[in-house]
Amino acid sequence: MIYRSAFFCAVLSLVYSPVIATAAEKSGNESAKSKSAPVLAPSSNAWPLFRGNAQATGVAKSDLPEKLELLWRFSTTKGGFESSAAIVDGVVYVGSMDGNLYAIDLSSGRKRWEYSTESTFKGSTGVYQGRIFIGDTDGRFHCVDAATGKEQWHFDTDGEIDSSPNFHGDHVLIGSQDAMLYCLDIGNGKLVWKFESADQIRCFPTVLDNHCFVAGCDGRLHSIELITGKGTSDVNIDSPTGSSPAVMDGKIFVGTEGNDFMAIDPKNAKILWSYRAKMHPAAFRSSAAVTEYATIVGSRDKLVHAIDPKTGRLLWTFATKGRVDSSPVVVGRRVFVGSADGRLYALDIKTGQKLWDYEAGGAILSSPAVAAGKLVIGTTQGDLLCFGAK
Repeated sequence: MIYRSAFFCAVLSLVYSPVIATAAEKSGNESAKSKSAPVLAPSSNAWPLFRGNAQATGVAKSDLPEKLELLWRFSTTKGGFESSAAIVDGVVYVGSMDGNLYAIDLSSGRKRWEYSTESTFKGSTGVYQGRIFIGDTDGRFHCVDAATGKEQWHFDTDGEIDSSPNFHGDHVLIGSQDAMLYCLDIGNGKLVWKFESADQIRCFPTVLDNHCFVAGCDGRLHSIELITGKGTSDVNIDSPTGSSPAVMDGKIFVGTEGNDFMAIDPKNAKILWSYRAKMHPAAFRSSAAVTEYATIVGSRDKLVHAIDPKTGRLLWTFATKGRVDSSPVVVGRRVFVGSADGRLYALDIKTGQKLWDYEAGGAILSSPAVAAGKLVIGTTQGDLLCFGAK
């Protein structure tokens, strides 16, 4: 197995190739042609993917009470949570740095089952058709039965998996540090096709209609046809990124290691606007939440930035005391986001004013999952926290 450097892709290369290589198996192409668009319908009772839906908008369908209280705390002793949780049918599914994938009752915080590996989990879980999907840092992609925690199949890549899964018809998509995006059959884990970029793929592969969008360490935003796995266009974003592209109104929103956040028109393969902080610009490792009012994203400059999605104009910033790698989630008029300063914040979406915060006791790198009136988020100290109304 090829094991890539632990340093982020920004330090691996200064020149990025625009060349795209693709590969597709004939049998996979034939089966893919019969597949439909995603069937992950938005629901107030489910948060099945890293950013809540296939378009990675980071906007919750569920509401949350005005006054949030800690309902339960699930703690591990050997590893923290960098992976973000998924919530489906009253169960929280989350991977830990201790090498375990946990199923936890949303109401009580009691463990239902655990699936153990000899690796660690940084990427987030995806839940689809009664199965749990997650990749580990040794490059293995796992499919586990949601009810029992028993392995259904696994698929080995040649690099660490920080990416989180997305779905299209009967296929699951996952990126790897081996520079590949893999499309696998959900039923048996067989390869349908693979798309090769020039460097690592760490982001969530965002799906819109019959295309997938991947922002990579090669400094390109790739558009990939889901039936064939062939690249249809790419845009030079000038710097590597592991942030996940968010889609709203046919536009892509993504930040980079080069301190820029941008809106992209994928159909015409052009950048519409680019935003950079005036004071102490820093990398964006957070993935954006996108609404018609504001695009909200965290940065390593310790700020949460709200940007006008039409113009790229700064609307407001909110200062934390640590880097903001956590990806914000919008719940009504509030924005929820964690910081490496160990706090979970609720901000007013229009003003950036702090409405509430909670001292979690450990850095927060993971992102909120919101469903059924509850918010779940983990810390690097090994605590998974659930908030709601008592």
